[in-house]
Amino acid sequence: MDAARLKTMLQQAAREHGFDTVGVTRPDAAPQAKVRLERFLADGAHGDMDWMETTAERRGDPLVLWPQVRSIVMLGVNYGPQHDPLDILKQRERGAISVYAQREDYHEIIKKRLKALARWLLANAGCDANVKVFVDTAAVMEKPLAAGAGLGWQGKHTNLVSRDYGSWLFLGSIFTTLELPFDDAEVGQCGTCRSCLDVCPTAAFPEPYRLDARRCISYLTIEHKGPIDRELRPLMGNRIYGCDDCLSVCPWNKFAQQGHDAKLAMRGDLREPKLSELSQLDDASFRALFAKTAVKRAGRDRFIRNVLIAIGNSGDATLAPDAEARLADASPLVRGAAVWALARLDRARFAAHMLERSAEADASVQDEWAAALA
Repeated sequence: MDAARLKTMLQQAAREHGFDTVGVTRPDAAPQAKVRLERFLADGAHGDMDWMETTAERRGDPLVLWPQVRSIVMLGVNYGPQHDPLDILKQRERGAISVYAQREDYHEIIKKRLKALARWLLANAGCDANVKVFVDTAAVMEKPLAAGAGLGWQGKHTNLVSRDYGSWLFLGSIFTTLELPFDDAEVGQCGTCRSCLDVCPTAAFPEPYRLDARRCISYLTIEHKGPIDRELRPLMGNRIYGCDDCLSVCPWNKFAQQGHDAKLAMRGDLREPKLSELSQLDDASFRALFAKTAVKRAGRDRFIRNVLIAIGNSGDATLAPDAEARLADASPLVRGAAVWALARLDRARFAAHMLERSAEADASVQDEWAAALA
């Protein structure tokens, strides 16, 4: 089949399979991405994400990942929220979960759609061809490739910005040996705007188009395995899984549309959950509450660590008993966060637990006690 006709049919099929936007780019469309990745890693800005370093060569060049690829089909699914994600930050007794995680895990949903669309492509190509599909789980730099395919551009916060969907696109890709017509890359439209940089509570952007993940709340609450730097904890507010600040303030969101994908509908119980109730989750109840969501990837202990930091930042002394209850938690990570939170909320209750300090065997938790007493 004629490549141009096949691409036109592919675009229609993509929408029938649940994608809102589609474009095609060449494998070498984003050479600057490799340079930026190398600098990111050299600076150590990836923090605990060692997998980024071990996969850097493949991540920086799609042709290293798969030498046979000739075209990359980039696809996006709109997940625009129906509310302002920043509103929850005013409710300090409740936890702020990133918009993308307040629903069924998009990885599973989009991967099924990608596979179905890839099968359609092979069936209609009229020639022998191969495909591979990826959705944020392999060594693929989706955002620069999406920009190369015309889906949007990378803003100063390094995330993709779309003229039609603002900051709210889930991305997936189909690599193929087919040679399809390429779309023009989108030109950046940020101008002099600094909204995304200036709103960041932890100053995670050392300069435009550069992110230091070690200061990013999304990284800290999801990827970081150990205790969070005490300097950064007060800046996290009530953000317990991810952070939408830099996405939410982008002026291009005025053109964004609310997502209407039934399979990606937001769960009402995850929009404004109470910190007190979340702090009581054991492993089984954590798994039950967050089944099929992205939150489960953090694991119970990391998540409760985040909840306790939010409790410590709440300024609400009625939450002190919730922090106090976690002083005896089986996880040192949780116990350490509980020490910090209780010391901030109620010094009298905190002082009454000196025996726990003397019995504490974990060095990191002992360090929390010493810092809280200093």
